[in-house]
This record gives sequence, structure tokens and C-alpha cells, in this order.
Amino acid sequence: MDDLGQFVDSNLLYTQERMTRYRPPGFHPVKLGDTFKFGRYKVYHKLGYGGFSTVWLAIGQSLKRWVSLKIATASSSESPQELTIVRGLKEARVGHVVKLLDSFVHQGPNETHACSVFELLGPTVDVVVSNYRDGAEPGEEDHLEPATILRITGQLLRALSAMHGAGYAHGDISGANLVFTAHNLQELSAEEMFEVIGAPFTEQLARHDQGPVHPSMPEQLVQKAGWDMWIDEDEEDVRLIDFGKAFFHGAEPHQLAKPPGLEVPERIFTGRLTTGSTSGEQDAWPFQSLGDVDAVVAQMIHFVEGLPTAWRPQWEARRHSSELAFPDPDEWEGPSELEVKFNTQVKNTSLQRLLPIIQGLMRFDPEMRLSAEQVLGMLDGYGRG
Repeated sequence: MDDLGQFVDSNLLYTQERMTRYRPPGFHPVKLGDTFKFGRYKVYHKLGYGGFSTVWLAIGQSLKRWVSLKIATASSSESPQELTIVRGLKEARVGHVVKLLDSFVHQGPNETHACSVFELLGPTVDVVVSNYRDGAEPGEEDHLEPATILRITGQLLRALSAMHGAGYAHGDISGANLVFTAHNLQELSAEEMFEVIGAPFTEQLARHDQGPVHPSMPEQLVQKAGWDMWIDEDEEDVRLIDFGKAFFHGAEPHQLAKPPGLEVPERIFTGRLTTGSTSGEQDAWPFQSLGDVDAVVAQMIHFVEGLPTAWRPQWEARRHSSELAFPDPDEWEGPSELEVKFNTQVKNTSLQRLLPIIQGLMRFDPEMRLSAEQVLGMLDGYGRG
């Protein structure tokens, strides 16, 4: 359904998941109160969405607990890769990853969808950090407690170390895929739950000509939960989620799940993931930038360290053939940009141990990068449990 102009304008029409994906083989249309798997799961709210799924707060009638119901697009449901990996991680006893409770398929107007039932989790780290930032008084800063930062850093690294040791790589590490647990919410009623995550805000999808909405489209638009009253981040742990882009060592994808123009450096300069990166080090490359490939490389250079000698001839050729003024890798003195920014923005002394960790994770040469296991040894036990 490409023409959204046929619908009455509303805020949710353009601010939630892409409405144009509601057609075969895309999203499954869901409204509050819908049930799945013969009434076993009833939907109460929307928790989130991505390019290949929507995620809903539901009650597991037989489980007597709140759960997270992930409904994949029909196109992505053809491959059971995510479920295969999540089950493999469970068998390998990898901790701090989301727990799968159930799975089934659902037939809808947009074809057949793979549905996964996970433990209910809280907000993502990205959401919590954003809420801190938005809630700060003008001219002031508010942020996670240093102990919480160190704890969730350790738990993420513990999960990655175990994953890599079991032969898997996540492939899409970000604050959107690191989520707090929600043990404190399991006993809440629906009304009490809405006090924490926000009551559902909905709008009806209506056509200008007052005709019926096509069955492939949702009749009800639902705003995702905002988690504005969440206050449990200092008490809860974190879980790694979304294994749709994960892969097995030895079966690396041609393209990692990164935004356009953002890539691990060895792919840019060698055209492949090397031995080091296929053992999991690409999960640790956290450089974030936008733009074309040359612009990304230009920002990488001297952010942590100089460009490796073996890659310099290729960069020189790219630099001289470009109309843009890119840096000379030989013209660098003083501390790295990362070091300057870190020392300017991070004042708490207990967090200073993170600088050499970040520097080690962001080495250009994957063979020289620190592994998650090595970093854990530098955190002095943070992330255990």
C-alpha cells in the first residue's frame, strides 16, 4: 500500500513503523485485544518495531505472565535463522541474552508470519539514555550512574564473549539491541503496567472517501510505549536481543547489518572479514558515522590511531582521486580525537578504565583488537551475575 495520501492525516501514520510495509509479504496488522495461538496470547500494547518485525506487550494466558510477542514480516519469516541461533545460545548456556519462551506461525492477510514469544524486557539502553537527556534541567546533565554503566558494559561483554566462544557473532550491536530486564514488572496489573510504560495511544486508520480499509492494513494505529516512568535501571540487568542479523563463524554475510556508509574498516580495505573479525571482533567495532565510504574512513583516521601501513597506499589513491579534502595519514600529532572527547566528557574517575578498553576495541587491524574476553579481564569483575 504505497499511497498513504488516501488516508486521513494523523501523527501516527508517519511516526511509527512504515505503513507501506503493510502488504504481502510485509507486516501483520495488529490491534489491541488481538489474540494469537488459539487465544493463548492477548495483545495489550506495542513495545516497538523495526524493519522486519513489530513487537507487542502481551499476556501469556497459560504462562500467567507478561511476555513480549515479536511478529516478523512474512518475507523475513521464510528464514528461521534467528530462532535457530537463539536456541543454540540457550543450549550453549550463554547468559545475558533474551529468553525464548515459545514460537509459532500465524496466517494473516499479508501471508504467513513467524511469531516468537520472549520474556518481557524493559526499555532499551538507548531509550533510557534518551529519557535521562530529555529529563535534565536546562543547562544541566543527567545520566546513568557510573556503577550501572560499568555493570551493563560487563554484562554485554560477558554475553558477547560467550557467544563468540560458542561460534556465533551478533552482527548488529547497538544500544537499541541492549535491553534492561523487567523482573519488577511481572506482577503488575495492566493499569499498573501502563503507569510505567505509558497508556496505549491509538488512532483509527481512516480513508478520505470513508471506504473500508484494506485487510492488509491495520485498522488501528498504536504508538509504541515510551517507558517515561521507568526507574529500575539501577536494579535490573541487561539482555542482548534481536539476532536476526547474527551468523555462525565460517558463514559470514557479504554485508554486515550496518547503516549505509558505515562499515568495519577491514571490509573497506580488504573487501572481506578477516580471521580476526570473523571470530567476533566486528561485534566490538563501535564507530558510528554517516556518509559515503571515503567520508567514513576520513573520520576513522586518527579518531583512535593512525591508519595501518599496509592500507595507506590504497587510502592515498582514494584520497587523491576525491574532490573532497581528506586527511593525510602522516599528518597527526598529539592525542587522538577519541581521547580528547573522552577526557572532556567523562569526569567520573571510576569510568576512566573504559578509555583503554574503547581504544582496544576500535583498533583498525582486527587482529590487534581486544576480544570481549580480554576486556572482561580489564573490568575487574563487573558484569558478573
